[in-house]
Amino acid sequence: MANNGRSAEVLGTLSFVPPKLAEFQYVKFRSEGAVGWLTLDRPEHNLLNERMLAEIAAGINSLGEHSEIKLIVLNSAAKAFCGGIEIGEYTQRRVFQLLDAFHGAFLAMLDTSKPLLVVVNGPAFGGGAELAALGDLVIATPKARFAQPEIKLGVFPPLAAAVLPYIVGPKLALELVLTGETMSAERARELGLVNWVVPQDQLNDKVNEVIAKVTAQSGPVLTMAKKAILGSLGLPLRDGVRNSMKVFLNELADLEDSQEGLRALVEKRAPKWKNR
Repeated sequence: MANNGRSAEVLGTLSFVPPKLAEFQYVKFRSEGAVGWLTLDRPEHNLLNERMLAEIAAGINSLGEHSEIKLIVLNSAAKAFCGGIEIGEYTQRRVFQLLDAFHGAFLAMLDTSKPLLVVVNGPAFGGGAELAALGDLVIATPKARFAQPEIKLGVFPPLAAAVLPYIVGPKLALELVLTGETMSAERARELGLVNWVVPQDQLNDKVNEVIAKVTAQSGPVLTMAKKAILGSLGLPLRDGVRNSMKVFLNELADLEDSQEGLRALVEKRAPKWKNR
């Protein structure tokens, strides 16, 4: 990279016109009621290229603009969840364009106000493991395997290097990045990268169960709860508590749904959310 005279400071300044939803090639996009679905569909290993990353970003950003959407689900139509970056794209000539698209996709995942459920039913390597790591909730089957093998190619995963310490702690993050070793779905669950590991034949039932539990709640309250939790990451405990209380007192208290929830409790009935 040093030979082309450009520094990493340009990351995020390159322009890539977001693809229109109707023109998606590698991501299936659909919405059903309160759920938005993004299905990776680039046979056979869902290798990420610039176009596919742009579609992921555009899909998440689009769903984030719809108030009726309470949950975004990211899954795969291929045997692999995602095999990472397509090596052919990772050339010195195109590396900045690729990294810009990569940055856009993962920034969309980090910034979306909607809870994000990731379903992993196959290998998730490199960028695919990072996609899974950014899920708010993750369901996996025993077919799932996770790895950050970039170190074996003479590079390191920049996103995982920043995100993994928050999830698993610095020692385990160093282990995963420096060895590039593959871990099972159960090991990923033990480390906190996966919420649930379910048998293959129970996957659809578990996905539907989690969808039902999340979408049964008030959409704005889901957004504020996520904001309070993620907004406190990295802060000292006292500052984290203040941040959470600020969201609770300044934003949540004004919602009709928070008042409806209290009334329903007193009246011993199910709440009727207005999602506002």
